[in-house]
Amino acid sequence: MKQAIFQNKPHRKPNAARRALSMAAVLLPLAMPGWVQAQAYPNKPIKLVVPYPPGGATDVIGRVMAQKLSVSLGQQVVVDNRAGAGGNVGAGQVAKAPADGYTLLMGALTSHSINAALNPQGTPFDLQKSFAPVSVVGIVPLVFVVNPAVKANNLTELISLAKANPGGLSFGSAGNGSPQHLSIELFKRMADVNVVHVPYRGSGPAMTDLMGGQIQAMIETAAAAQAQVKAGKIRALATATTQPVASLPGVPNAAQSGLKGFEVSAMFGIAAPAGTPADIVARINQDVKKILAEPEVVESLLAQGAVATYTTPEEASKMIAAEHAKWAQVIKDGNIKPE
Repeated sequence: MKQAIFQNKPHRKPNAARRALSMAAVLLPLAMPGWVQAQAYPNKPIKLVVPYPPGGATDVIGRVMAQKLSVSLGQQVVVDNRAGAGGNVGAGQVAKAPADGYTLLMGALTSHSINAALNPQGTPFDLQKSFAPVSVVGIVPLVFVVNPAVKANNLTELISLAKANPGGLSFGSAGNGSPQHLSIELFKRMADVNVVHVPYRGSGPAMTDLMGGQIQAMIETAAAAQAQVKAGKIRALATATTQPVASLPGVPNAAQSGLKGFEVSAMFGIAAPAGTPADIVARINQDVKKILAEPEVVESLLAQGAVATYTTPEEASKMIAAEHAKWAQVIKDGNIKPE
């Protein structure tokens, strides 16, 4: 009898030990501090949603960042193009995704800010509440350009020409509600001029008509304008930045040309769904910081007309809020309606 009792004990002990281990496995993740969980991130591929078709600035910048983040994070970062509704479709999908760091947005933050201000009912997310900004990664400056036949060699002369001929100058844009269009509205208000806005379906057709003389001027991204400026097909008058634009050497900024406070650029950045753990956001942010300091990345972005720009998550959040507030005011002042 004693021998039987002795033989049963080894069978009960392993069962109890296994139950204890199973319970610990369940409870341990709940007790783990955030920094321990962040150390385990990532353990599977990450999706970087680009809310525009392949080939545009957002897509190209996104692919540069995805390639570099794949190396630094040790997991494949896959670009997922989800175009539609001016970027709202893809951004809306990210806003609804699990807040676990495995779905990120490569956003055109200026365009998203304008969309949210221009058509809040049609925007399937709250720009300032639906996302956890990771970092701004690039800024594409805008530049005043004119057809060579326009009798203005600088921005001051262009403003004087516009004042002397109310409604006589036509400014093309990439479309109603685009950053280029809103820049024209801001210019009209700040310079107190009356110019005609001519919307196109994209920067390409507008640039073609500018070179052909069908329109006289544009406020276009440096990326879209720089090749034609260098070829002498259009003339750059002033950048809409405070810093010099490397791809447009010798071109003064708007403040130097008599229009102080006129600063417009297209801002691009990475964001996660709201509620993503701060430690995961910080992990990605620190990798982004290192990536944007690489000369190869700086050159790759510059080839797209973008200036590599790193920010903390807090700085990115403030920049997005400021961008939204600025364009909301321009839209209100100009009584601009969505198409």
